[in-house]
Amino acid sequence: MKVGIIGLGFRLSHVVHEFSKADPSFELAGYYDPAPAGLENLRSFGIAAGAACDSINALLELSGLDLILVGSPNFLHLEHIRQALAAGHRVFTEKPVVINEEQTMEMAKLVRQYGKDRILVGLVLRYSPLYHDLLTARDENRLGEITSIEATEHIKPYHGAFFQRDWRRLEKYAGPYILEKCCHDIDLYQGLMGERPIRVASFGGRKSFTPAHAPQGAVTVDSEVYHVKPSGWSSTDAVFDSDADIVDYQTAIIEYAGGATLSFHANLNVPDEFRRFCVIGTDGMAEGDFVRNYFRVHNARTGEKEVDTAYSGNAYDGHYGADALMAEEIVKHITQGTPLKVSVVDALEAGLTAIKIDQARKTRQVIDLTETWKEFDAHQG
Repeated sequence: MKVGIIGLGFRLSHVVHEFSKADPSFELAGYYDPAPAGLENLRSFGIAAGAACDSINALLELSGLDLILVGSPNFLHLEHIRQALAAGHRVFTEKPVVINEEQTMEMAKLVRQYGKDRILVGLVLRYSPLYHDLLTARDENRLGEITSIEATEHIKPYHGAFFQRDWRRLEKYAGPYILEKCCHDIDLYQGLMGERPIRVASFGGRKSFTPAHAPQGAVTVDSEVYHVKPSGWSSTDAVFDSDADIVDYQTAIIEYAGGATLSFHANLNVPDEFRRFCVIGTDGMAEGDFVRNYFRVHNARTGEKEVDTAYSGNAYDGHYGADALMAEEIVKHITQGTPLKVSVVDALEAGLTAIKIDQARKTRQVIDLTETWKEFDAHQG
């Protein structure tokens, strides 16, 4: 598989590494990025970066490309995907696909114009073993009709500090935090339900990463814990007094079309982090944690634990092992035409849900999505 890159950041360098392991014939033909933060990673992985192109057009004119990888900051995705599609290429884009409702509708038009099979997305958790065990429990009817879901994505202070320093700290570049970081989770539960949300509400704000709560004493704002994770383009060293406009805690409430509900909680300052879910149905309950590596199912009638799985390996290794699995399946898709587990339409629907969730937070309203979905469907045909 021969690829070109628009936006060689830290994240995309790791995706490329997984592709190179999944495909012995993998070749990175070239990249376009004025400040390629992920270049050193590629060198450490022993991957030749190919040509450093001086424009996107120059990259797109390279011969024999099977895929264009878009890893630029989120606000640039729409234009970079548009350019690659117009040049006749198939595209893989990192999540989230776009950053706001207007861009979502424009991307829906591109899906109609070029077809959803031309745009692949990096919603990597769809490939995780834990999620597939959850889908199996659903399909084996161990849960019955799903009534409610409780879910979280909590990250450690070092990771929260990264968001205060990185370009992702600003909505104009990344979109709302719940979109940039939590679109994975929103997508998982929409995939589980097989339904769109019809109403959303949300509450949250910013308390932990503020000057009033800057650490004092032995641990200070300059301590290594707040600077572990490197940042590249448009970054800052400030943590507790940066110009970030994203939240550092948020709760969302979602009602799906069939009446089931989801309560979702995100927090950026959790020292013993977890990313867990509890799915409750009429006949059973499934619970799991991506960080703590377990999955369990209990029968609602007998209380019996019907499934009790502990996963091996390091939970922090490539999105709980899902990065490698995604790369393997995308390589098979490109080379053999096998189907993928998530589509660009799934990604846009999850992203639009997150965008409306944050609108609900900002406006302090419960938002009905009926007209939003009508507009989305009209644009994508």
